Amino acid sequence: MAQLSLLNISGKDGVRQRLQALRQELHLHAHRYYALDDPILADAEYDRLFQELVALEQQHPELITADSPSQRVGGAPLAQFATVAHSVPMLSLENAFDADDLVDFEERLFRFLQSRAQISYVTEPKLDGLAVELVYEDGLFVLGSTRGDGLVGEEITQNLKTIQTIPLRLLTRDGDGVPRRLEVRGEVFISLAGFKKLNEERGKAGESLFANPRNAAAGSLRQLDPRITATRPLDFYAYGVSDPTPLPCRDQHELLGHLGSLGFKVNPLVHLCQSISEVISQFIRLQDQRPALAYDIDGMVVKVNDFALQERLGAKARSPRWAIAAKFPASQATTRLLAVEFGVGRTGAITPVAILEPVRIGGVTVRRATLHNEDELRRKGLMLGDTVLVQRAGDVIPEVVKPVKENRTGQEQPITMPTTCPECGFSLVRAGQEAITRCPNPNCPAQRVRALIHFTGKSGMDIEGLGKKAVQQLVTQGLIQDIPDIYQLEAESLAALDGWGDKSAENAVRAIEASRTPPLAKFLAALGIRHVGEITAQLLARHFASLARLSLAGEADFLHIEGIGEQAATSLVDYFQDPAVQEMLARLEALGVCVQEEKQDAEADGALAGSVFLFTGGLARLSRHEAKARIKELGGQVASGISRRVTHVVLGDSPGSKLTKARELGLTVITEDEFLRLIDR
Repeated sequence: MAQLSLLNISGKDGVRQRLQALRQELHLHAHRYYALDDPILADAEYDRLFQELVALEQQHPELITADSPSQRVGGAPLAQFATVAHSVPMLSLENAFDADDLVDFEERLFRFLQSRAQISYVTEPKLDGLAVELVYEDGLFVLGSTRGDGLVGEEITQNLKTIQTIPLRLLTRDGDGVPRRLEVRGEVFISLAGFKKLNEERGKAGESLFANPRNAAAGSLRQLDPRITATRPLDFYAYGVSDPTPLPCRDQHELLGHLGSLGFKVNPLVHLCQSISEVISQFIRLQDQRPALAYDIDGMVVKVNDFALQERLGAKARSPRWAIAAKFPASQATTRLLAVEFGVGRTGAITPVAILEPVRIGGVTVRRATLHNEDELRRKGLMLGDTVLVQRAGDVIPEVVKPVKENRTGQEQPITMPTTCPECGFSLVRAGQEAITRCPNPNCPAQRVRALIHFTGKSGMDIEGLGKKAVQQLVTQGLIQDIPDIYQLEAESLAALDGWGDKSAENAVRAIEASRTPPLAKFLAALGIRHVGEITAQLLARHFASLARLSLAGEADFLHIEGIGEQAATSLVDYFQDPAVQEMLARLEALGVCVQEEKQDAEADGALAGSVFLFTGGLARLSRHEAKARIKELGGQVASGISRRVTHVVLGDSPGSKLTKARELGLTVITEDEFLRLIDR
């Protein structure tokens, strides 16, 4: 049949038109089959059209387009994933665990907006998969990436193209209404049936089984060979966009409908709620529906529906104010506490870890669970030999909830915290009001290993091939002891190790070479300085721009930055004044590690540059968030506490004790009206 169609086509223009018609028809039928589950074409007829497309493209390869259904699987395997910076951060969500938490969420919204006007919400099932971003330019899918750390993800375009429910071209009539660039976000997942079949196939092939559908989805998306990804039963639901401005949508509910019209699969259990009480009812309803669903969910996402309100509410450092994840009660089981091990973290923190009689919880076998710290261990009153209730917090992290005291036999033994480091023998210390007991030895081998793992890991330099097990092996073999040693590794030495080969060794060395010119923020986060995570590292990088300037700063310089507290300031000064750290940085520089300077804040050139504002009392004409945002746009800073560096104290309704202190220090106090005139100028 395909050959007859080819004979009826004359000339290159005729071929081009036929190819265009075939692609459009195949896209429409694939959408009906995979996204809508409502096919109107027999499988045999679809296959005939597809084979005609392939035959034409083989005869005219110059006419193959990126959005052709034939291009879902293609390209050679990658050596490693490239990185992609998200134009708008993919923030995580704060959690709610019950109805009271959801009511508190709405109360926070009311306080921030300084209004109790009714708010509508959209609720969506929280799929247990992997968040991704899809970039479309002029309607064509051109780039796909993982969430990563929220700021930077891994580029997995070819792998995402293999998923049938991700459109290669947006479904529109002649391109009408398609923005020049659209960044769609959603969740890649594997259904329970697909997961079961995948594991059955892996078992028959003698391959290791995936622990759960989420791990299977994540592992499938991170294959360097897209042909492997294409064999996995991956699915996709769209849940939003990075910026809705170019779309004809005023709210989240309209947006989801619009995404459906563009060809995306949208979860049918999305629900529009007119009040928080409706949200709570939907949460209970969805929890009841959970066991019958074809896929795993671990909760329900709640979003303020109106985009204008979302914009007013804005975001905190790690999460938007206008959304929250309502998590279902954690999966629980009882088992026996066999022993307690004490681990040493990269900052010297001693963490008790429960060793458990293996038990299945939520599809995963749990053998170990965190006990957090000594205070938590004592509060729970645990004893060795106890029957304990264990849960996977957020359906992910195992933790011991409590002992089942009714099952005690009298043979249980008390748990004793160590007084010396289990790794190096140093006496342990517990400073001030801290809940953490620490090993103070900077040369503790356990701390060094964990610092190296952090440096090469996802939250650090993200060096492909140097994961936790690889780093532990390199330390054991004496190939690395400190961070600079990483940059002296050679492929020949790595290839000789157990479990390594020439290719994996070459890939690791290539990844190490690629990490020699890191951005300042990434390098700071990788160093693992106490109290300095990814967000603080970004603040420091924007403010100081270079590692040299930052390393010479004093506590006062750090405290001048909004968002940097006393603990972080002290930790930074202590870190960069440490002779061992100075020697390490000098060695890195000698080995060719060149930390890139970051562009300093444009704020430094604003009209309010050098001004530091402090608010006391409530504002009547705009929210505190909007006021702070305007100050930062104009180059000023906002302080959280009273000090002599504050240049303006903005007086709102019912001011607190800050006003008295400000007058004692002789600071400039202005009214809200004066503040508004100032920022208008």
